[in-house]
Amino acid sequence: MGPRLIGDETALWAAAARVLDANWTGAATVPSPGLYPHQWSWDSAFTGIGLAHHRPDRAETELLSLFRGQWATGLVPHIVFSSTEPRRAYFPGPELWLSAAQPAAPRGVDTSGLTQPPLQALTALHVVRATGGADRSFLTSLYPCLVAQHAYLARDRDIGGSGLVSLCHPWESGLDDSPAWDPPLTAVDPHGAAYAGGDHDRYVTLVAGMRAAGYRAEYLRDDHPFVIEDPLFNAVYLASTHALAELADLAGADPRPHREAAERIHDALLERLWDGSAGCFRARDLRTGRLIRETTVAGFAPLLDPELPDEIVRSLADLLLSAHFAGAAGYPVPTCDIQSEAFDRGAYWRGPTWVNTNWLLWAGARAHGLSTVADLLFGSTVRLVRQSGFREYFDPFDGSGRGSHDFSWSAALVLDLLAARRAP
Repeated sequence: MGPRLIGDETALWAAAARVLDANWTGAATVPSPGLYPHQWSWDSAFTGIGLAHHRPDRAETELLSLFRGQWATGLVPHIVFSSTEPRRAYFPGPELWLSAAQPAAPRGVDTSGLTQPPLQALTALHVVRATGGADRSFLTSLYPCLVAQHAYLARDRDIGGSGLVSLCHPWESGLDDSPAWDPPLTAVDPHGAAYAGGDHDRYVTLVAGMRAAGYRAEYLRDDHPFVIEDPLFNAVYLASTHALAELADLAGADPRPHREAAERIHDALLERLWDGSAGCFRARDLRTGRLIRETTVAGFAPLLDPELPDEIVRSLADLLLSAHFAGAAGYPVPTCDIQSEAFDRGAYWRGPTWVNTNWLLWAGARAHGLSTVADLLFGSTVRLVRQSGFREYFDPFDGSGRGSHDFSWSAALVLDLLAARRAP
């Protein structure tokens, strides 16, 4: 028997809310039942955007819970481990990261040593807006944490000195096994990795090197083999920097440093990652100095930049609607160019459609008045969950669900889509 179709928007809203309620732990929302039992940075931020419309009190708690794992350096780890789950309930667990041995890591909570796209300031702004600014008290605690997060990225992760943040592991991208990472990963020697895992040997080798160096910025800058300026990560960084300027106003702080930082990121995105010959943004490998040729959904994320030049917006829209992406997919947007040899319709971030990347592009398209693109993304995303439920990801051709069931960000972001439709 196929999945039960979810009917009108009222029923869809109720179904999404039930998923978030079921995945709530009392302090945070797990990404899905069973498979992902801890708190992930990117997941919590997306989930908070939906909770802002359903349970804004939980959205605030979700953010504050994540930042209990923040390091003294300002790093917001991509995993904050639950103390009530068995230590080996998920791999890679605390035994890979050994955060307790790091002086900068928080005491009493295990975390990873990586970060993820810094969406949290944008989520906090969504919460404020969804509540009409009625409750800003949580910003008293959260705003300094957000400032420290962005300061860490600017200080320790601007490895190229351009104003852009560098990824030091594919897991930091949010698009874990994107084909864009294949070329730079060839420089990583997995020989002697402490944990064998087939294709994941190089991932573990990268972590082992960072851990052995105490996750120090100097090691990442001088010796780490995987250092990438990624358009999606930096587009989210830019969007959250703009949000941080608005939050500063609300928190009674000076927004000017955030506005100046946003200008630097905007300029660097255009200078460093725009490929005019291809009409899209590409990741740059700092160890080779070259742009990575694979075209993925990450190349459209700079639509989140409100000051993106009109001609670049048009180029991105044309490519997005072409036979390389939405024009050849029944349920866009595939995460990799359909005409690429690397495209795989069922392989995680190498082809399937995800609600969160659709949402990012939808938000960017709306901001630039791309109504055709925004309507396409809204309609296709709602069709996916009506047909297949709140799955982790979906086949871009037939819309069948893949991965985990009852995935939190799929439910949460559908709530935000529906809330935008309901808004006057």
